[in-house]
Amino acid sequence: MVLDGLGIAGAGASGAALACCFVAAAVVLRWSGRRTARGAAARARQRQRAGLETMDQAARRFRLQNPDLDSEALLALPLPELVQKLHSGEVSPEAALFTYVGKAWEASKGTNCVTTYLADCEGQLSQAPRQGLLYGVPVSLKECFSYKGQDSTLGLSLKEGVPSEGDSVVVQVLKLQGAVPFVHTNVPQSMFSYDCGNPLFGQTVNPWKSSKSPGGSSGGEGALIGSGGSPLGLGTDIGGSIRFPSAFCGICGLKPTGNRISKSGLKGCVYGQVAVQLSVGPMARDVESLALCLRALLCEDMFRLDPTVPPLPFREEVYTSSRPLRVGYYETDNYTMPSPAMKRALLETKRSLEAAGHTLVPFLPSNIPYALETLCAGGLFSDGGHSFIQNFKGDFVDPCLGDLILILKLPTWLKGLLAFLLMPLLPRMAAFLGSMRSRSAGKLWELHHKIEMYRNAVIAEWKALDLDVLLTPMLSPALNLNAPGRATGAISYTVLYNCLDFPAGVVPVTRVTTEDEAQMEHYRGYFGDIWDKVLQKAMKNSVGLPVAVQCVALPWQEEMCLRFMREVERLMTPEKQPS
Repeated sequence: MVLDGLGIAGAGASGAALACCFVAAAVVLRWSGRRTARGAAARARQRQRAGLETMDQAARRFRLQNPDLDSEALLALPLPELVQKLHSGEVSPEAALFTYVGKAWEASKGTNCVTTYLADCEGQLSQAPRQGLLYGVPVSLKECFSYKGQDSTLGLSLKEGVPSEGDSVVVQVLKLQGAVPFVHTNVPQSMFSYDCGNPLFGQTVNPWKSSKSPGGSSGGEGALIGSGGSPLGLGTDIGGSIRFPSAFCGICGLKPTGNRISKSGLKGCVYGQVAVQLSVGPMARDVESLALCLRALLCEDMFRLDPTVPPLPFREEVYTSSRPLRVGYYETDNYTMPSPAMKRALLETKRSLEAAGHTLVPFLPSNIPYALETLCAGGLFSDGGHSFIQNFKGDFVDPCLGDLILILKLPTWLKGLLAFLLMPLLPRMAAFLGSMRSRSAGKLWELHHKIEMYRNAVIAEWKALDLDVLLTPMLSPALNLNAPGRATGAISYTVLYNCLDFPAGVVPVTRVTTEDEAQMEHYRGYFGDIWDKVLQKAMKNSVGLPVAVQCVALPWQEEMCLRFMREVERLMTPEKQPS
């Protein structure tokens, strides 16, 4: 018996020792993986610092060589006027580039928006085709646009130190149109957030107020352009990623129909997901600059370099038309309660449009919760998030992502069980969770068919009212840093139009008043769940911040969307620059 007891004790001790070995090995492996991530972050930050130092030196050198240049006057020029002066020779491409390089350096010092200085831009000056529509215009790029010799990390350590072998198609077209791409700008880790922070380059902040988010995922672009550090930028949008930063930073942005502008050469975390469409689009201080960018990109060069893009040149007659419009509108989508400032912005814009002779018709697309919870969530995570989370192996997870990675790592059965248990208490979160489970090819095809049917139904509703365009609220003002990852439901106003694949743009129309701020005390949301509570807190302390509206058109009607945005801008004309 004693021997048996000793044997059992020995076996127990061996088991405990073995368990300790396994735990120790796991800790060592985790530490080793994190060491790789720490190294990637250190290298990325060092390159960022070196690039910013080069920018500062280049701008200082040019100012010393050109002491009579009025930098402030140049920076104040609207883009169409800058283009005119560049073509006439009144402003040199060197003056435009180095003035904006200096301003971008200053903007990044305050907001951390620039990740990379594309130093070969200095050599590009002599090669820019003078006949190009964007001759000599400095252009900023969201970091996901491939640029030869530069990383597109997406804030992930696995993608650090992997320079692109060539330029993406839109970068090639920009250069052929005479533009000078000069910086890459920051994104949230993986680009799957409407905030803007990552472990490689850190947090980008809002140029109007540093405790607020610049939006995302094109947040670096929003902060840079909103600070006056770039006259024109390119972003991408799969759930609001152009529109959130544009609204939060007080600028204009357009999400075109998914395939209107080439996506060839874009870097991403998940490839092959087509249920919810990604779009490439411009961001700028005014609508005319967006139109100029589209005129430049929708050219024979793009159609030649990417034959999958429909060869539809910019339709000037639609954009410049002055005929009265028949405008659908809604004050709320009944999913995300608009802030007092959002509601006021929508109603003031509606009244101004009516006063200008346009016809306003109430119109709310049907079954929005179904579109969000079943179609969008299901489309984006049809593999249960498996492909997405592969990007995070051995990496830190930025706080801007909230609990997304943790949720996606749950086994399918547990997601289903949690969805069932949460449904009575937190129905929105339960519905999203239930849709984020992996599905078979047959079920995916069924989902694609449901999206197609939903799109056709909304188009039929639209046409029954004979609408030209649609006016909707746009989530604003800017949320607190790290709040977007905990307020997923608030993407409802934007992601709907990725699901429908309708062009949609945002225009700033007002700023938060003290009365708006006071009314936020009564904000509760429609559901009173965690998302509503986070949103209520995150939109406070926002007096003076910009507030936007969203303008929507039918697929392939970007010119109509821009024409409507231009009309809204003309009627509302707010101050757009941070003081």
